Amino acid sequence: MRMKVVKGLAGALALLALVAMATNGALAQTKTPPKKAVTKAPATPAPAFDRALLQPATLKEKAPEVYEVKFTTTKGDFTVKVTRAWSPLGADRFYNLVKHHFYDDASFFRVVPGFVVQFGINAHPEVSRAWRNANIKDDPVKQSNKRGFVTYAMGGPNTRTTQVFISLRDNSRLDAMGFSPFGEVTEGMGIVERLYEGYGDGPPSGSGPDQALIESQGKAYLDKGFPKLDSIKTANLVVAAGAKPAAPATPSKKN
Repeated sequence: MRMKVVKGLAGALALLALVAMATNGALAQTKTPPKKAVTKAPATPAPAFDRALLQPATLKEKAPEVYEVKFTTTKGDFTVKVTRAWSPLGADRFYNLVKHHFYDDASFFRVVPGFVVQFGINAHPEVSRAWRNANIKDDPVKQSNKRGFVTYAMGGPNTRTTQVFISLRDNSRLDAMGFSPFGEVTEGMGIVERLYEGYGDGPPSGSGPDQALIESQGKAYLDKGFPKLDSIKTANLVVAAGAKPAAPATPSKKN
């Protein structure tokens, strides 16, 4: 369309009308409202852990002669009473682990009916790496591995680190193999016996969780491949009434 040059206010109005006609009423269209910015929800951070757990050599506090640990789990609560005289090195290690919440979020990855419930691999791979070689020496066996007693798992002499098991029956045959109980389930053994057992033992004996993969991938590996496993929500120290911390070790003189 060829437009004429016009003058004055009237002419300007006429020109606007012509432009509107030439663009098929485009000026009268409703403008599309601007898109609202989509705010993405922040990613859920991984559960925090006590950074002291990355330095096992610093966690050497002596335990009270008697203390209790309350486990709150996805199945219910149970309590372990630890007697230091039974297995001093084991009791001290367990005390430090619980005090710094090593067992929080850890899964009961090995539940073998009529035998044991085993746990003690941290939910975070970096923590597991820090403790992999943090072995403690063996304690003499002073108590038998009876039903409800708590003992460290081992891979040979002087290899105890963080994994423990609860006997579901009389496992006294383990006594001669050097497994030294340090505690006993005093409340909630029925809860322990109802922990999910459907996956069975781990390889090579069964198709349950692989301990090496738990250590390298953390709880994410278990949540993905073994979602029915029960786990520990929190494990908290409860010092028994009247109990006193063990006396500090006598300083040795270095030449």
